[in-house]
Formats: sequence, C-alpha cells, structure tokens
Amino acid sequence: MKSKNILIILTLVLVVVASANLFFTTQSNNVDITLKTNGTDVKVQASSILFFKSVPQSMLVEMNDKALDDVQSDTSTVESVKSDMKDIAQKYNYTANVKINSQFGTDQLPMPASVSGTSMVPTLKDGQDIVVLKTKDYKVGDIVVARHPEYGLIVKRVSQIKDGQVYLMSDNRETIVTSNGIYKGLDTWLPVENVVGVVKIY
Repeated sequence: MKSKNILIILTLVLVVVASANLFFTTQSNNVDITLKTNGTDVKVQASSILFFKSVPQSMLVEMNDKALDDVQSDTSTVESVKSDMKDIAQKYNYTANVKINSQFGTDQLPMPASVSGTSMVPTLKDGQDIVVLKTKDYKVGDIVVARHPEYGLIVKRVSQIKDGQVYLMSDNRETIVTSNGIYKGLDTWLPVENVVGVVKIY
C-alpha cells in the first residue's frame, strides 16, 4: 500500500513537472506589446508572462522606429501597425500580442498633420498643426483629412455623404481675385474610402 502511494505521488510530480515544462516552453516566447502614441510621439513597451525574461532591446528599438513611421503615414491602419509589430517580433522568435493606446482610446490610431492654405479659415489657419483620428466613422459636419487625386492630402468639412461618395467643402467661402486669376476654396466629391480620418485636435 505504501509503495502504491509513493508511485501515485511520483506520477503526480512527473505530471506537474511536465505541465510546467510545457507551460514555460509555450509561453517563453509570447510577449505583450503596447504601443503608446499621441500622434506625434511613440513609445513601445513589452511585457512577458515570464517576469524574469526580458525581450531584446534591439527589438523594441526597431519596433519604435517602425511604429513612428506608421503613425505618421496616411496609409497605415490599426491592423497594419499591429501586423508590422508582429512581423518584427517574429524576426526575434517572439509571438506578439499588440495593443495600441492613444488619447482617443484603445486601438485608436492618431496621425499628425499640418494645414496648408487658407481654405479652412477661420476654423483652421495656414500652417496650423492638427491631429487626425484615423477612422471611417465620420458624419456630415466633421472636418476630415482626405486623399485627393490631384492635390494629395486635403483638409475639408463633410457636406454630404451619398452613394459611396463624400462631398467635401471649404469653410472659407470667399473668392480671392489676384493678377493670376480668381481663386476659391476647393469643393469636391471623393470616394468615401479616400477619407483618412477626422480632425480631432486643432
């Protein structure tokens, strides 16, 4: 009876040891990545379930540099930023779970921009810095940044949304007459997917 109890105890010990080994093996290369950004600055932090194991500093530096490029790009999305972070982690043999934190909330991606021209006066002035929340959730009355096929990124107010198109208007309704011609702010229809996001800080 005594030897049977010893055998049971040894079996349990072996099961615990095997389970612990499996846990540490599967979790040792898992890492939680938190990308903190306000649209201008970026800070990447990493934490592992194994408190005694730290991730390579070179990985964090590479992630930080890439994240800064991503945040400042008008084509990046929450999904593409997370994918870039996971790809870098994979290079270092890590599996990453990525979260983005900004002043707009979790997994909300801001982008810095600057106003060029006077078409949005008096709301926005020429050269004024703004912060855009990258989102497709916008409505009539919002100020947005959008991609124009001729002028690149433009800042306008949403006037209409209809049949997959958005009509953008300038706040400045004045017509300027110069020796080179007559100018007024651009009003234009664009595909809804051309809208990068909503201007939140100005």
